[in-house]
Amino acid sequence: MRGGPSPPPPPARGIPPPPPPGARAPGPPGPPRPPGGPAPPPPPFGAKGANPRGLPPGGGRGLARPTGSGYQGSVSAPRRSSLKPLHWIKVTRALQGSLWEELQRFGEPQGASEFDVSELESLFSTAVPKPVDKSGDKSEGRRKSVGSKTEKVHLVDLRRANNCEIMLTKVKMPLSDMMAAALALDESVLDVDQVENLIKFCPAKEEMELLKNYTGDKENLGKCEQFFMELMKVPRVESKLRVFSFKIQFGSQVVDFRKSLNTVNSASDEVRNSIKVKEIMKRILFLGNTLNQGTARGSAIGFRLDSLLKLSDTRASNNKMTLMHFLCKALASKSPGLLTFHEDLVSLEAATKIQLKSLAEEMQAITKGLQKVKQELVASENDGPVSEVFRKTLKEFIGFAEREVTSLTSLYAGVGRNADALALYFGEDPARCPFEQVTATLLNFVRMFRKAHEENCKQAELEKKKAQKEAEMEKAKGVNLTKKNEK
Repeated sequence: MRGGPSPPPPPARGIPPPPPPGARAPGPPGPPRPPGGPAPPPPPFGAKGANPRGLPPGGGRGLARPTGSGYQGSVSAPRRSSLKPLHWIKVTRALQGSLWEELQRFGEPQGASEFDVSELESLFSTAVPKPVDKSGDKSEGRRKSVGSKTEKVHLVDLRRANNCEIMLTKVKMPLSDMMAAALALDESVLDVDQVENLIKFCPAKEEMELLKNYTGDKENLGKCEQFFMELMKVPRVESKLRVFSFKIQFGSQVVDFRKSLNTVNSASDEVRNSIKVKEIMKRILFLGNTLNQGTARGSAIGFRLDSLLKLSDTRASNNKMTLMHFLCKALASKSPGLLTFHEDLVSLEAATKIQLKSLAEEMQAITKGLQKVKQELVASENDGPVSEVFRKTLKEFIGFAEREVTSLTSLYAGVGRNADALALYFGEDPARCPFEQVTATLLNFVRMFRKAHEENCKQAELEKKKAQKEAEMEKAKGVNLTKKNEK
């Protein structure tokens, strides 16, 4: 018939693919529709051939059966916009000998009938079902369409917002309770790490402007935005949080700082007041002048502190001992009480780990931190009721902190004088030989001295055993000689 549609082209290979198991063979094609005639009515619901889901024609359950000759993997049904896509890179031309060429030759791939398309659509739908509120009406939650769910409004940078929400999940308390604890400076509710995180996620000026200009429903804002809105209720919230952080750390900071100051003072006093240290220095001076007699280095009235470490570099002619070994050996013989001089210097090793520059920075940080706390107290006088508890708690803390800082300032001034006095005790210029260098040199000398003494003791023990063995051999030799003479 002229006006009818042209018949479909014959299959490429001339043989239609066999129907899948369980499917009916296709019957003869119906007569063509006359031109301009109405479209045939759809089959009734439930009748054979009906397709309520609008799936491509196929054999019941499973994926659509391919049409034409072979399995055309690159030709698919119209896109289902409600399903999640698989972001693959498709092959449009099957190379000879490839898997895809083989699938094309044999038609429908094996295993296709094992898939339940309805289950696939259910599992990989782009529509996220609304979680059912167990405390409310479950049927109401089911009736409410997914499309009616209110989208959250995000004004903050997505990465920053995500990081902020992760931080909030670790706090595990309502925003209002968290801010109440922060304004009360309550260390039992928030620790220093949590407060530092709050400081990190305080809204910037630009973010505040965005939130101030937002005129929509605040309940629709994201968690990060709602958190920022809660922070913005408090004047100078970041400054207050920094005050809170300073208060939390102040106690331990003062304890550690005072301990370091006392260590410097103790180390300086122990060295300068040790009689044993003084006696050892006298003997080292004697040894040096004896060895250097008649030279430009002789007749010295003292020596530089780092000369102590050269005692181990001066070896005897037989290379069996150093001047340090000789000193220890002489002391063990004539003045054994001096061998334990290191016991007078109990704070020396701890003092070597302290830098005076770090102490100065710490003192400055404590002083400046307290100044900022006072400044925030003055500024908060105009905040109104929101900062009432904050001001009351802060006044009590400032009174305590001022007494501690006054005490530390006095102690710190004494530390500087004692550190310089230690260098001057050995005739050194504190500017050229600072406290850190003095303590490090003394500690190295102590370790080298004790090592040499231990080596002397081991050597003496070996020589003693050797002498005993030789004596036993001589005795045995004499006994044998006597027996021989008696015979």
